[in-house]
Amino acid sequence: MKKIQMVDLQGQYAKIKNVVDPSIQEVMDSAAFINGPKVHQFQKNLEDYLGVKHVIPCANGTDALQIAMMGLGLKPGDEVITADFTFAATVEVIALLQLTPVLVDVDPISFNIDVDAIEKAITPKTKAIVPVHLFGLAAEMDAIMALAKKYNLYVIEDNAQGIGSDYTHKDGSKAKTGAIGHVASTSFFPSKNLGCYGDGGAIFTNDDDLAHTIRGIVNHGMYKRYHHDVVGVNSRLDSIQAAVLDAKLPHLDTYNNTRRNTARKYSEAFKNHPKIVTPSGKTRCEGICDTCDCHVFHQYTLNLKDVDRDGLVAHLQSNNIPCGVYYPIPLHNQKAYQDSRYNEDDFTVTNQLVKSVISLPMHTELDDEQIDFITTKVLDFINTNS
Repeated sequence: MKKIQMVDLQGQYAKIKNVVDPSIQEVMDSAAFINGPKVHQFQKNLEDYLGVKHVIPCANGTDALQIAMMGLGLKPGDEVITADFTFAATVEVIALLQLTPVLVDVDPISFNIDVDAIEKAITPKTKAIVPVHLFGLAAEMDAIMALAKKYNLYVIEDNAQGIGSDYTHKDGSKAKTGAIGHVASTSFFPSKNLGCYGDGGAIFTNDDDLAHTIRGIVNHGMYKRYHHDVVGVNSRLDSIQAAVLDAKLPHLDTYNNTRRNTARKYSEAFKNHPKIVTPSGKTRCEGICDTCDCHVFHQYTLNLKDVDRDGLVAHLQSNNIPCGVYYPIPLHNQKAYQDSRYNEDDFTVTNQLVKSVISLPMHTELDDEQIDFITTKVLDFINTNS
């Protein structure tokens, strides 16, 4: 059996080397390393894929979130609501802009932001909601957009883990995550479903005026050289990374389907186990349906019941099986983001998840032998230590 990796980018690269290498070579031959033709080509192709009017590439996913908020003109002291159970970058940029982060609990099944908790947290100072499509599952966007309309708020989608996921609206129509809110951000970190070979990110919007503002912000606030019309930053996707991403974009749906199939195999092995809750698609659906398109399984995350999670982590590691605990400390308990307004009783789900979730290897190169080995070792530990 080949070595199990949390993410196997070497194996993935080997299969597309014949496309990636010439794409990179084009950039080297042209020497158009910044904002070159490959960047514009990738931008257009991603717009077409997402069904969104504007894609503005930038240097990384954290910048993308920050620039999205800058583009909306949010002011210091404005409140921005987001999920407590997610990576720190989501709340980090809120604080960096001197906005006020407001953390709320998540749904116990989807792990995505709890819509009821959002509404309870809204005050006259609230200006925006940041739903995170966590682990690749689309958040409840219809309900979130309805709240935004009711209270006149912006919605900034954090699509760093969800690119390629489809959201089915109540009327049956579909839209890609990242193309629903007023603006969205994504990351092209190498381990993402669509990842480059360095850092990269992008902002999406259907708003022409907002797109114009953001295009200036990413380039020092310039629309014309040496004319700085807005306060900006230096955040650009370099041409080599765009070349990699453009080579990989046509494979994204295949990659996501492969992840779903791997998730199905994991879930079948754990089926009906009383101490294991497997991930599903939509918040209340059973398992991963044959037509599942709302989850792209950036992570495959189990929620364990009455199991020594940290003991399982050690057991897997001793068998050379990597795993992840995302995220071991709630954001509201992180030193940088503690706030006297927070009440532990308002974070019951998050406080439980940080103790009970574990993410198993998930990537496009996992084979059946590896999946069988991983699931067997998980079950051996849980069944032996019950």
